Amino acid sequence: MNGIASQGLRRRVLLLLPTSRDVDITLELLERSGIAACVCADGLDLLRELTCGAGALLVAEECLGEGTQGLLARYIETQPRWSDLPVVLLTRGGANSLDVGDAVAMLGNVTLLERPLRVTALVSTLHSALRARNRQYEIQTHLQELETARDGEMIAARRKDEFLAMLAHELRNPLAPIRNALHVLAVDDTDVELRQEMRAMMGRQVDHMVRLVDDLLEASRLSRGMITLHREPLDLCEAVHAAIELNRPAIEGQQYSISLDVCEHGLMVDADPVRIAQVFGNLLNNAVKYGRPRGNITVRAHREADTAVVEVVDDGIGISSADLPHVFDLFVEGQGDSDRMHEGLGIGLALVRTLVQLHGGTVTATSAGKDTGATFQVRLPLAQVRAATAPPCAPEPSSLPFAETETASAGESAMPYRVLVVDDNTDAATSLAMVLRMRGLELCIAHDGAEALEQTEVFRPHAVLLDIGMPGLDGYEVARRLRHDPAHAGIVLIAITGWSRLQDRQRGRAAGFDHHFRKPVDLPRLCELLEDLRSEDALARAV
Repeated sequence: MNGIASQGLRRRVLLLLPTSRDVDITLELLERSGIAACVCADGLDLLRELTCGAGALLVAEECLGEGTQGLLARYIETQPRWSDLPVVLLTRGGANSLDVGDAVAMLGNVTLLERPLRVTALVSTLHSALRARNRQYEIQTHLQELETARDGEMIAARRKDEFLAMLAHELRNPLAPIRNALHVLAVDDTDVELRQEMRAMMGRQVDHMVRLVDDLLEASRLSRGMITLHREPLDLCEAVHAAIELNRPAIEGQQYSISLDVCEHGLMVDADPVRIAQVFGNLLNNAVKYGRPRGNITVRAHREADTAVVEVVDDGIGISSADLPHVFDLFVEGQGDSDRMHEGLGIGLALVRTLVQLHGGTVTATSAGKDTGATFQVRLPLAQVRAATAPPCAPEPSSLPFAETETASAGESAMPYRVLVVDDNTDAATSLAMVLRMRGLELCIAHDGAEALEQTEVFRPHAVLLDIGMPGLDGYEVARRLRHDPAHAGIVLIAITGWSRLQDRQRGRAAGFDHHFRKPVDLPRLCELLEDLRSEDALARAV
């Protein structure tokens, strides 16, 4: 029964009247008044119709024999708490009979109409009963919505608890070997090979923690709709090949074989290259996590009309029918095998769905069940073909800036380049300063905003690496004060912070920062920037 038919049944009046003439007259009257009605032959017929739904009952007193009244009373006793079925009882002259009293007591929500009665009284009474019944149905709907919301909250709370437990587990995994390595080095740090092994191990574990934190940031952006795209024409075939190469170490580490069925001609899409790389990287990573060692992964890419279709297929542990509708939900991890622990926070596939949808595409997952593998299909609209434009000609070497300028001499490049490191975390400031000193930079450390301003006056740094989230004067305020002081007009301000959202970068630029680095700092990139700044400073002094 469809919803519309069900709604009609729930708003009709069921009639149980003594004669066919009473039935005909009442049906004609109710039809003229816009009231739907259904005639019942006896008590059993009335009970059958009640199970389908009713807005009210119109029953004559003489039809309430002992059997019918008992059936109706038992039905009313089993009503859900929201329901109070209206019963309009047509009584004989003088409504004080014992039978009527019993009916009122047993049936509850009873309205008595004494015959002979006015037509307007009957119609008005039935309309009132139907309005009251409609309110009951509204209460039922609200209760169902509350029940659904409560179930949703319970599921969300359970998933939150599961996620927090999983996050604690995932963070402890890399912390344990780091602590062990520190203990080993504290006992004996004289063995050069041992130190190198411990450093390499700690580096791997820190990189893993960085990936976990990056996943958490992506989850935050997902939940707040903060992901933005930077589109450009992109060959999807090249993006697929690039994702495979990036994930090849993990694929080969599990001894997978990978099969490619990618069309030779490019599938051009209008997409963000970084985000598309995330999509296929996450799908390949998912295939590795839930595949079987020495299994096979197949990647197919082809064109269907004006759509690019990419499929990632594995022959791994599959997806159960219960899990399949939720594989793209945030913080959901497949159960997999009980003896196989999979790293991750249940964010990768949720990010895939969001990114594909932002590109105007769709992603689906299919699996026949346990041990049957899984197929993930991404469909993206192809870009409109545009006339190719020739790239701008590269300038001749002689026209490049400083092309004819001699490189600064060794003595000039060796001039001290002073860097002030400001961070309220002592270990972070000290370790960063140690790294930069190894690069030949002259370092000074401050641990709060006020000390940073004092050291700037004394140390006269060329560049300041400035943490933002500090007590007292935060990094934004320090940057603003330095920018408003003409004595420090040439200083380079570099934000070193855990805040890296677009609005954080915009606020940093407004405060006067020249560069923005997210913690943990990409040290090679930071050192490269400082080397460039030192070279520029040496060149400026030489000119």
